[in-house]
Amino acid sequence: MTTNPSVCHPGEGSKALNRLPQLAEPLLQFDLQKELHELRQQESWHRETGRSSKTLAKYPDFRIILVLMKAGTQMNEHRAEGRVSIHHLRGTICVHLPDKKVVLSVGQLLVMDCGVLHDVEAVEESAFLLTIAWPKGVSES
Repeated sequence: MTTNPSVCHPGEGSKALNRLPQLAEPLLQFDLQKELHELRQQESWHRETGRSSKTLAKYPDFRIILVLMKAGTQMNEHRAEGRVSIHHLRGTICVHLPDKKVVLSVGQLLVMDCGVLHDVEAVEESAFLLTIAWPKGVSES
């Protein structure tokens, strides 16, 4: 397997991060069950928002965030400037879009184009991987 050196430069992502450059290493590997267990131990899990999250990967144009939500909690309406995927790992969530609701159960994947207004409701205790990808050269801090 080869990469086009004019397009991709392994390791350049960590150089762009002042804080937590290890989140942009050329190779990252995670035990998601262990990560979820650790999220339950965080102070944020015990706050009234009822959710806890951890950024697993953070490159200039790409993020992966593990999110754990208590039953009956909600991430209020928002939009991302990049394309988004939600890979559902545990429980049941409902993604509210302007014109419909999408219920996700374990193993399902939802992909939304950039700028789509949505909120996320945990019907039961739930976990998912949130991925955000921006066009090359465009990112959020």
